[in-house]
Amino acid sequence: MAHREQWLEWAIELQALAQAGLFYGRDKFDLERYARIREIAAEIVAKHTDLSSAKVADLFCCETGYQTPKLDSRAAVFQGEKILLVQESDLLWALPGGWVDVDLSVGENTVKEVREEAGLEVSADRIVAILDRNKQPGVPPSPFGICKIFVQCTPLGGSFQPNLETLDSGFFALDELPALSVEKTTEEQIRMCFDAYHTDCWNTRFE
Repeated sequence: MAHREQWLEWAIELQALAQAGLFYGRDKFDLERYARIREIAAEIVAKHTDLSSAKVADLFCCETGYQTPKLDSRAAVFQGEKILLVQESDLLWALPGGWVDVDLSVGENTVKEVREEAGLEVSADRIVAILDRNKQPGVPPSPFGICKIFVQCTPLGGSFQPNLETLDSGFFALDELPALSVEKTTEEQIRMCFDAYHTDCWNTRFE
């Protein structure tokens, strides 16, 4: 399980409480207090990271309503005994995917991300796993909850096209994986996708 420092746990809880209070509260003085609590949560994160308070507030305190985890869909696309990876702007590699758009289902978003990042048309076939990002070993902690949904897909055609999100794409065997962007994809997660690919009656993993 990924370890989160106690200060981050406190900041996350303060932010969630403040966000709920701002949404459900009615008294103007209470709303001022909730807003200040949210600011303190952002200041705590900024104090312990290299991010500015303004940047933390933009990433950490920009939502309204009851706080829930963000959804991140990742596509496991196989070609024989190789899996599709895309190269990010930092030169590291990951399964194609990203935040689930509010107007798309998980399956639709997964297909869209593969098209945009790898230039391939795919069908979204089955859910491999629904994992809590902050419980994944070796992954840097996030200041908000993220559910990562891994979807096994079948390639239907297409080829890589230059785009604003990725530098390259390719299919890789399990024993020849390039340097990975572990915030997005870990080797253990890729191994899990290979296990699912080789199992007809795969039981979806979830946390």
